[in-house]
Amino acid sequence: MGMTTTEKAFPPEYFDKFDETDDSEFYETPRKVVHMDELAIAHLKILYDQMLPDGCVLLDLMSSWRSHLPENKQFTAVMGHGMNSAEMADNPQLSDHFIQNLNENQTLPFSDELFDAVLCAVSVQYLQKPLEVFAEVHRILKPGGAFIVSFSDRCFPTKAINAWVHSDDEDHVALVSSYFRFSAQWENPSIRIFTPEEGDSIFMLWAFK
Repeated sequence: MGMTTTEKAFPPEYFDKFDETDDSEFYETPRKVVHMDELAIAHLKILYDQMLPDGCVLLDLMSSWRSHLPENKQFTAVMGHGMNSAEMADNPQLSDHFIQNLNENQTLPFSDELFDAVLCAVSVQYLQKPLEVFAEVHRILKPGGAFIVSFSDRCFPTKAINAWVHSDDEDHVALVSSYFRFSAQWENPSIRIFTPEEGDSIFMLWAFK
């Protein structure tokens, strides 16, 4: 039997990591850091401000102690997901949070069509089952809802997948775009890139259900 298109696009070794120990061990210690500088964060906030209306219900996927949401917006609820309870408890923009290792369990504990938007900031590089996670995000989004994925040129390299560590920024954009294409019936993703002469670049991709 020949390989499927998806298997050809995503060989299993793409999703191996240098550090294959249980992710819960790595994230047991709070790491209150951000993978981008203030200017990159400002550009992400601008995008969020443009795309997220007042009153919407959000899921901040793979979140931490900061969500980078614009302060001028009022949201009905912001559910946070992460791997460390102390980090999540320190996030002032979350209404509630839950802990789940998406590399072990990709099924999100929510009903269909619940959220107006789902965010994933500077964490997509750690997903070892990205197509399954993107498909779950599609399921829990309301029709017309957006999945906004952002990343910078920083990460925890020992926990990022091989396909990320051994490629460049252009490849990262193509890889995340392919996650949308192969996971569910998303609209074609839009892309916005900010690359200053000095400081962190920020890459923002989003698609609508």
